[in-house]
Amino acid sequence: MKVKLDENLPESLVASLAALNHDLDTVHSEGLSGRADPEVWQAAQSSGRFLVTQDLDFSDMRKFAPGTHHGLLLVRLRSPGRRALMKRVLDIFRSENVNAWVNCFVLATETKIRVHRPKL
Repeated sequence: MKVKLDENLPESLVASLAALNHDLDTVHSEGLSGRADPEVWQAAQSSGRFLVTQDLDFSDMRKFAPGTHHGLLLVRLRSPGRRALMKRVLDIFRSENVNAWVNCFVLATETKIRVHRPKL
């Protein structure tokens, strides 16, 4: 899967997710750090990437409706420290069939994953 990590996720995820055969890009490596969310979103969409973020600006499912984009994983942890984020995202990518999430809006907490799929 082609994935873009937002700047609010640990850069150390790149090597770990690449080891799981995902094609990784980051907001930081693309020189988009500090840029407005619409620019980050457009970069992910124009390169066909599934965006992984914890930014609440991406939480409106009406704006980011399933089927209108390449996919979005919003990670919302109560204590989103670097280690907790790293562990949760890796657990998700190791245990779930994330390749089936293309075009989906996915919300992940410490204990749940909600996958909103495009309407047929």
